[in-house]
Amino acid sequence: MSRITSVDDDHGTNAGRLPSTRTAASDASAVPDGRSTRWDEHRAARRAELVRAARKAVHRLGPDISMDEIATQLGTSKSIVYRYFTDKVGLQNAVGEAVVNAIHDTLDAAYHQASTPRAALQEMVSAYLAMIAHSPSVYYFVTRNVPVATSVAPPPSGGETAQSAPLSSFLHSVVALLARPFAQEVGGDNYDDAQINAWASGAVGFVTATGEWWLSNRDAPGTPDREAFATQITAWLWAGPIGLLARDAAGRRQT
Repeated sequence: MSRITSVDDDHGTNAGRLPSTRTAASDASAVPDGRSTRWDEHRAARRAELVRAARKAVHRLGPDISMDEIATQLGTSKSIVYRYFTDKVGLQNAVGEAVVNAIHDTLDAAYHQASTPRAALQEMVSAYLAMIAHSPSVYYFVTRNVPVATSVAPPPSGGETAQSAPLSSFLHSVVALLARPFAQEVGGDNYDDAQINAWASGAVGFVTATGEWWLSNRDAPGTPDREAFATQITAWLWAGPIGLLARDAAGRRQT
């Protein structure tokens, strides 16, 4: 299972060192300078490296970590971090994108490993709980502040496009994932796409809210463990729409 704090080992003291930006004079009719291409590739790789290291720093020091602390943990200067992410919102969005991708891939894998639609829902809920429990600090770093979680970050220096909020894209993608077992169960005979997507949207909100409650209370007496709570959440979610479907079917048989 992917983990939301999965990062490579720390790099050495040259972490903040960047290559020279000197380039030869360009010729408008010539092919792109190979050195420019290598610089772009280096910049993308360096940015990904900083994201991985930032996730590890947040995991160790908590979601309220400052940019100064992040830069220190990364072995570089704050100005270098700003060069790649513009500001803290940009860094949170970059970390959030990595977290979102990891969660999405894990939920998708859980769906395909399940034997029934209900089992698919339960596997996805359980996988989600496992991932946020692995590092609450990273989870809260990218989701706890609504202005950050739903903002659009300005592009990094030299970038051309703004970064959309990863939490928003996460919610949309997970709605599609959760809709699949429900659509598979009801077969589309009595529920159209709008109803299926509406249920899935509500399910995402329910899972995230109850998951955060569990995250805050998992060590309290009486709080169920992850698997038991995933089973409970699935029962709460499944009883609603599937129960309504059964009621509708019974009503049609009586008429």
